[in-house]
Amino acid sequence: MTADTAASRKHYEIVVNGREKVVDTDEVTFEQLVHLAFNPVPSGPNWVFTVTYRRGHGHKPEGTLKPGESVKVKKGMIFNVTATDKS
Repeated sequence: MTADTAASRKHYEIVVNGREKVVDTDEVTFEQLVHLAFNPVPSGPNWVFTVTYRRGHGHKPEGTLKPGESVKVKKGMIFNVTATDKS
């Protein structure tokens, strides 16, 4: 990657569970958000994750993501990711 390519790549400052994170894609997936929120990600058959967001783009400024879904990001967007053990 050249310096020009790196400089032209966009970065978005978002907030995940109250912590600032930087992503370099204009869309973020449910799975990416879970990994940004938890390190390590809880695993096992009983874990369920919920992802909500606000301060999004005009036509859909807030909502919920399900596994496999993504949302277009913008600077300052806020995500809340919760993990629940169903056991």
